[in-house]
Amino acid sequence: MTLVMTAAERERFLADLHVGILSVAGEDGRAPLAMPVWYLYEPGGEITFATGQDSRKMRLIREAGRVSLVVQNEEMPYGYVSVEGEVTSVRQAHPDERRALAERYLGAEGGAAYLESTKDVAHTMVIVHIRPERWLTRDYGKQTG
Repeated sequence: MTLVMTAAERERFLADLHVGILSVAGEDGRAPLAMPVWYLYEPGGEITFATGQDSRKMRLIREAGRVSLVVQNEEMPYGYVSVEGEVTSVRQAHPDERRALAERYLGAEGGAAYLESTKDVAHTMVIVHIRPERWLTRDYGKQTG
């Protein structure tokens, strides 16, 4: 029996609500940068997330041109999806995109409060698009017992 997810399972898992850990190559002599991110994904599409246009994370993403993202179940049955891909575009974040991310993770009320608390930096936010290319997965719920 394999614990590897099918293509449909891995895409559904990635589309579910998880905080992702984004990794990108670091500068010479430094380890890769790994940071939690809120993201959006629809099966068959690209992964998108917001970040500050002048952040270290964004500078490294521009230099590397590719990233990896890991999402996991933190409760049993454990499972994860790790995906690597190319950055296909970076563009100014639209308020509706920021709202969609905030509400996905915090709900309508919490999302509105988050957007209000970050309104002074909203103009510095960009949306990064990643095309998934390589996948690693495990679903420990597939174990027989």
